[in-house]
Amino acid sequence: MAIRIYKPTTPGRRNASVNLHTEVTKKTPEKSLLRPIKKSGGRNNQGKVTVRGRGGGHKRRYRQIDFKRTKDDVAATVIGIEYDPNRTSHIALLEYKDGTKRYIPAPKGVTDGEVLYSSAKQIEPKAGNCMPLKHIPTGLTVHCIEFEPGKGGSLCRSAGSGARLTNKEGRWATLVLPSGEIRQVSIECRATIGVLDNADHQNVKLGKAGRNRWRGRKPKVRGVAKDHASHPLGGGEGRSKGGREPASASGTKSKGGRTRKRGRWTDSRILRRRKSRRYGQLKI
Repeated sequence: MAIRIYKPTTPGRRNASVNLHTEVTKKTPEKSLLRPIKKSGGRNNQGKVTVRGRGGGHKRRYRQIDFKRTKDDVAATVIGIEYDPNRTSHIALLEYKDGTKRYIPAPKGVTDGEVLYSSAKQIEPKAGNCMPLKHIPTGLTVHCIEFEPGKGGSLCRSAGSGARLTNKEGRWATLVLPSGEIRQVSIECRATIGVLDNADHQNVKLGKAGRNRWRGRKPKVRGVAKDHASHPLGGGEGRSKGGREPASASGTKSKGGRTRKRGRWTDSRILRRRKSRRYGQLKI
């Protein structure tokens, strides 16, 4: 992976950097695994805006990703590593011995020609192989972790992310997540060995507002520039912060505010909360 910084020939180029995607080996997607995406512009089925700042952007097609990895004990050869516009990590195209092709999030270090397996039994714990947590040695880093057995990987799916498997006791496996949260999941849940590639994604600087528009992100109006009715920080005579902590239009604190619903059945499986950005240990 590599980040390129160009000469500052224009104001937008001066502060911009570009990801070269050096890991990508296959330029065109597999047509049989493409699906259309209909843009919503942040609106629900009633046409009301429920997510602000969405609209426009480059046209995309969805790549069907196999998060469940249920094709067990069949050798799968990596055909190529591709760029996916719908996620931060790259994706790997697998071709099984029976001719079936599927996409998976690309683990770091996996290249063309490698043979990967997924199984409900214990197999070689190498990067890209998938099996239940009960068969994965403790101390390894895993990604695409299932929250419930058979539901498909839902934890640690972004570029460069991975969770460390620290302990297995009874029905539960203990994971240290990238946020610092320590939680337990069932040992029957599947996970993939290794960390995801494209870790340099976080180092890219857009440099100009236009690159955000290409991604479907519209300009945001500052809360202090609005009136009282539109934002908690708005209103007042002239420019004024009002002495209030930063918050969203709905009143949720921007730094350390609670964003997770209370009363979930998994609450009892959180051994240590993630740390908030401002207030230290986050208590929910």
